[in-house]
Amino acid sequence: MTGIRATECWERLPQEVREQADGLVLRDAVFQSVRVVRKAGQPHGLRLPDAQLVVSERSVHHGDRIARTPDDPLDLDSLTARAAGVPGCVVAIEAVWDGDTVHDWFVILLAVAADPEGEHRPATIYRRTALRHLAGEDPGPFHPSAAVADKAGRAPAGRLSVPFRFASPHTADGEAPRWRPSRR
Repeated sequence: MTGIRATECWERLPQEVREQADGLVLRDAVFQSVRVVRKAGQPHGLRLPDAQLVVSERSVHHGDRIARTPDDPLDLDSLTARAAGVPGCVVAIEAVWDGDTVHDWFVILLAVAADPEGEHRPATIYRRTALRHLAGEDPGPFHPSAAVADKAGRAPAGRLSVPFRFASPHTADGEAPRWRPSRR
């Protein structure tokens, strides 16, 4: 779809849908906005990639007016406090890959807990966050998010005296094996 086509698709949407989609874009709720645009445009043949492009153009249109969701803090004290503050006993810090159509691949740091068993997210490391933290430093063979996650995850794990695990640091893999307390 070209920019002209995206604009035409936008203009064909009902006014209330455009207002709702723009409101979501302005709150940095891109996924919800894409869902609203796609649902309203489906009867007219609007596909998911088309809806994503329409919302992307709306994001460009609104620019600095968007209330961006702040990045998670990656300093040692914040990560340690977020990991230690989870229900249960923290038994590991794990880095896992995830991805979406907005951010591409990113890494989630998880505090794995026992008693009660669960996992809690102290931080998500998107490419833009990683590049800012690297400040021009070469990530080597790693994706920028993986390089930052490796460093950011090892620090609180060390402070909490628990293992750090990143099953697939060199390759974005949302299906990499997960750490479980029984594997200690």
